[in-house]
Amino acid sequence: MEYLSEDHANLLHAKEWLVKVDNDTSTPYLLKFYASTVDLKCFIVITDTRSVWGEILSIHQVSRRWHDCNALANTGKAMLEEEDSWREKCIEFLAALHSLGGAADLTFELVKSNYSDLAFELRNDTFRWRWETFAVGPKLSADILSKQLIMPLISVTHLSFSSVDSVGKLSAADLEKSADRIGRIARRTVGTHVKNTLSKPVVATTLRRMDAVFNFVPDPPRIVAETQAPDLRPPSPPAAPRAVPEPPLRRAASPSALRDFLAGEGDEAKTIVPRTAPKTIQDDDSVTEEEPDEDDFPSLLGKGKDVVKDQGKSSSPAPSVPSKRATSDEPEPLPSRKSSGSPSASSSPLPPPKKTRKAVTSSDDDSEDERKGHASQVKSTARRGVKQPIKRGGRRF
Repeated sequence: MEYLSEDHANLLHAKEWLVKVDNDTSTPYLLKFYASTVDLKCFIVITDTRSVWGEILSIHQVSRRWHDCNALANTGKAMLEEEDSWREKCIEFLAALHSLGGAADLTFELVKSNYSDLAFELRNDTFRWRWETFAVGPKLSADILSKQLIMPLISVTHLSFSSVDSVGKLSAADLEKSADRIGRIARRTVGTHVKNTLSKPVVATTLRRMDAVFNFVPDPPRIVAETQAPDLRPPSPPAAPRAVPEPPLRRAASPSALRDFLAGEGDEAKTIVPRTAPKTIQDDDSVTEEEPDEDDFPSLLGKGKDVVKDQGKSSSPAPSVPSKRATSDEPEPLPSRKSSGSPSASSSPLPPPKKTRKAVTSSDDDSEDERKGHASQVKSTARRGVKQPIKRGGRRF
């Protein structure tokens, strides 16, 4: 079975629309028929202006359909011998039947069928024919309605409203010239043609009133020949008053939430651990020498003077240096060593935790400047603070 395609639709541009009405539903149907004795086939297109149906018949299908619809027809031996020429005559007869003059005398009736989407019969007193049509796809059906019905009607509307004389009073030759001229213009610029036709106030308002009357609008609009351009300046929006910003809403804390918050702060305060200075671990191999505090400077200075004085006099016990590490208020008296007979053997005793410092001895020839230099050296050493650990081999503090 062959289905209707765009190539078949293009063959229908030179064919006229036939109109038949279903008397049961008062629905008008538009038909277009094409037949060719060269290709030995024929096909039909039918539409209710909403959907499109069609059927294609070959020469053999035409012969079978003819016998099915006209069983009482004379099929003598002479016709069977001339089957090919008879089939061509059948196609020519169908073409005459589907013409403006032939379709006017035919009866149109929709029939039920299990083999097609839309079936209908065309008959008169001596002949009957049935079409079994199938629905055409939406794209092809829209193309058929647009190119073969809607656009030609727009061009005819332009011809009827732009012609000086009435179209009905024109002769066939004059009407053909006008139609050819408008068709050539519309073919070059389709958009401009449609715009110029439907933008005319008379045409637009006539179509509007026809639409309103056809669809039972109570008060159909009037037809006007001229229109005035409205004022297209947009209105300015009203100035909105400034809204005072409202303060943000604060949600009051519930008593239970406040108690939980205070309890959480109390727990955090309890868990705070005071930070203590890190303890330095002294290596056994590294030796640090503690410097005396500033409070011990007078004692050290006095010690130096006594040592110098004792060099000229008889040896006497050296004063002891108080230690700052003593835990009690009164430090325990330390036993002092008595100096030997020579001044160089005298030494000052130191507290047990501290390392013993060798006593600095000087001869009687030392000058007063050397003693002052020694005292200033002790002061500068005390201001530097604690000495850094002494390197012992590869190990570092």
